[in-house]
Amino acid sequence: MMFQARLRQGRHLAGAAVCAAALFTLTSCGGVQGGGGSGEDAENYPTKTVEWTAPSDPGGSTDLISRAAAKALEDPLGQSVVVENKPGANGAVGGKEILGREPDGYSLVMLFQSLMSIGPHTVVDDDPIKMSDMDVISGLTVEDYVLVVPAQSDIETLDDLLAKKSVKYGTTGAGTGSELAQALLFGNAGVKASGIPFDGGAPTVTALLGSQVDVGAVHVAEAAPHLTSEKLRPLAVFAKERIDFLPDVPTAVESGHDVVVDQRRWVAGPAGLPDNVVSELRAALKKAFQDPEYGKFLENNYIGRWEASPDAVVKQVETAKKRYGELIDKFDLDLKTEG
Repeated sequence: MMFQARLRQGRHLAGAAVCAAALFTLTSCGGVQGGGGSGEDAENYPTKTVEWTAPSDPGGSTDLISRAAAKALEDPLGQSVVVENKPGANGAVGGKEILGREPDGYSLVMLFQSLMSIGPHTVVDDDPIKMSDMDVISGLTVEDYVLVVPAQSDIETLDDLLAKKSVKYGTTGAGTGSELAQALLFGNAGVKASGIPFDGGAPTVTALLGSQVDVGAVHVAEAAPHLTSEKLRPLAVFAKERIDFLPDVPTAVESGHDVVVDQRRWVAGPAGLPDNVVSELRAALKKAFQDPEYGKFLENNYIGRWEASPDAVVKQVETAKKRYGELIDKFDLDLKTEG
């Protein structure tokens, strides 16, 4: 079956417009607004290259979105924005390093919902990243997960998969939406399954292509080239509704499994950013979001806009953390691993 790429609109775009309108409202909540001073360096910000950390391996969604956003940010910011990959522990390694730096606006990091909303339920970490450790600059994107098998697999449908006596599934790491979505699916279906964590979407796709695992869940953008080339076969999406890129692929919900998990990303800096720096970054990002090449990148990779205000990011993280915890308890899942 060949799949035709189509522009994703619908559920993400209306919300993005509302969030974008509120993007530059400064608030006083932890994790939301910089409260540092505005010395000479801050007044003249930026005067040198800005480092944007993608806390993942090259090739996955976090890396690709980081590079597209950083490129779009350069002109409005007036400085080079260099992307550095710092993978490990589903973003915790890179996140902790950047959030522990001086809050001067020259060290930014992309963070995501799975780290902050799923990780607390699944990863044992004596010193986890907290929203109060960061100043959120802006929300960025939202992505759905697709459940896929190698093209040579004898598994043709979700029912075929759930009829297996045992399943070995690949995840993009401990504490990720990929792990949670599949664990909830198999737990709900009563299937004996064991998860194999990889460090990001790219190595998970590689494992799938090499049939190292039976099945795996990755972001649509990560799977899309291999779906189009028919090297991977989609079984279901973990979205509320069918997605435009894969209109013939059912959701887990319509297949009888109430599992909806997505990934949301935002950019942040260490807590205590000077007010001038925060304002400059938000204004530059607002212009970057309007960059035609950035918009084309999102469309071509089936990535939704989520240009949420800092307040909305914090609220989403808290709401998702509560909901995922309830689902984990409902299915009595033990997903705890050492961070």
